[in-house]
Amino acid sequence: MTDTPPHTFSVAPMMDWTDRHCRAFHRTLTRHALLYTEMVTSRAIIHGDQDKLLGFSEVEHPVALQLGGSDPDELAACARIAEARGYDEVNLNCGCPSDRVQSGSFGACLMREPQLVADCMQAMGEATRLPVTVKCRIGVDDQDEQLALFALVEACARAGVNTFIVHARKAWLKGLSPKENRDIPPLNYDLVYALKRAYPDLTISINGGIGTLEAAQGHLSHVDGVMLGRVAYHEPALLGQVDRLFFGAEADVTPFEALAAYRPYMAQQLGVGVHLPAITRHMLGLMHGLPGARAFRRILTVESIRPGAGIEVLDEAEAAVHEAMNAASARREAYAESLRV
Repeated sequence: MTDTPPHTFSVAPMMDWTDRHCRAFHRTLTRHALLYTEMVTSRAIIHGDQDKLLGFSEVEHPVALQLGGSDPDELAACARIAEARGYDEVNLNCGCPSDRVQSGSFGACLMREPQLVADCMQAMGEATRLPVTVKCRIGVDDQDEQLALFALVEACARAGVNTFIVHARKAWLKGLSPKENRDIPPLNYDLVYALKRAYPDLTISINGGIGTLEAAQGHLSHVDGVMLGRVAYHEPALLGQVDRLFFGAEADVTPFEALAAYRPYMAQQLGVGVHLPAITRHMLGLMHGLPGARAFRRILTVESIRPGAGIEVLDEAEAAVHEAMNAASARREAYAESLRV
């Protein structure tokens, strides 16, 4: 295949979205993209149910655990736990702007404390053999973007970090909601490009506002990797092109091939008591742009909540797409025939 580094293309961690079922589904579409967990706080891991918080399927590799926290000792302990559980990377979130994160003094708040971040990363790096990486914004509130970003990267690089994923927007911790922080602050891709030019030996991935794979390819002229978030979740079929475009595979993975590959995982999870909607909610956008996509979403949404619902719901949804595609093909053939008459 290829030795292309996994950070060349990755799927962003998204709270309440990229759970283990989502990641297992995305893995049916791309074998090589790096997948991230939702952010899990260090305190929750140390004091909570680790099996529930950190459990994942072997099919998900390569998969990175994203941590939220600001205590070097706690984060070091979590890095050791991540290695013991078989994760492929440990990532520290320095970009989430939610109220809960702010009240805990981590996430995007850490953009104001580059030395604390460096101390956390050094502690994590000394605790594990896994790669330890940082995901950050370009600044918060009234910070000078270049000064804030470069200060964080410089401090962490001195602590031994060599991989950074940069969401190319500021986070406004006062005045904007987390949702607004994903869209309103202007993107500054040029600053991330400048970061790579200033630190050519570091691995720099870019995130934020990247809506197509063509745009992602364009960014690779300037940085080492791209991370997609919402578009990869809402239109997951595009992930079926990732291995060909970014990792040298010969062919794309079709939505129907992905569903066939996902069935054994679905059956196993249903067999241990997972409810069908917890699995199918991540698949609703798979048929985006195809005839029957609306019926596919409706069936998965409505029928999956019925008591005892199982794989047959997926059969029904998939059949609706095939039926709509056949009908659309027949209409095209009839129209072509009318032109020949």
